[in-house]
Amino acid sequence: METSELRAELERRAALDQEARCAVDGWSEDPRTELWTVVNEVDADNTRWLLEVVTEHGWPRMSEVGEEAATNAWLLAQHADNQPEDQLLFHHLMAAATEASEAPSRLFAYLEDRVRTNAGQPQLYGTQFIDHGEGLEVQPIEDPEGLAARREAMGMEPFEENEARMRAIWKHDSEQNPTEHPSSD
Repeated sequence: METSELRAELERRAALDQEARCAVDGWSEDPRTELWTVVNEVDADNTRWLLEVVTEHGWPRMSEVGEEAATNAWLLAQHADNQPEDQLLFHHLMAAATEASEAPSRLFAYLEDRVRTNAGQPQLYGTQFIDHGEGLEVQPIEDPEGLAARREAMGMEPFEENEARMRAIWKHDSEQNPTEHPSSD
């Protein structure tokens, strides 16, 4: 696949990802809705496609596809929750690309946290939130005292700014859709 084709397909697939999620009307996690079925189908298709790409070509590197396309690749990996083995492979490949400055480190932090929380482990960067029906809360963080330094090392804003943004999004969405709340990212 040529670089321009890869870039265009990553853009197309990221747009489908976001379109499907926007159709859910807020942050509803109710898997019984038809709309979440569509989201899951989009995610599964995107995961299969990204797996083929990385198996054949490796992780999409910023120097080859640009930062926007590399960000789109991350988005597809971030939403591969229902295929944890594939998400772990994406995590491994993106980790190597991040170390080589070929993937955005701040986005890798989100994938690191997503993989950890999906595995029942505490997150490192404080990017994953959940609402079990009693309000938005950050999922457990390993070594909270070192959080600020870890976030800074990854080029991320302070946790308090991220938390305030997440709470504002949650409040806005919950006011518009009182029974729907955010899960993460």
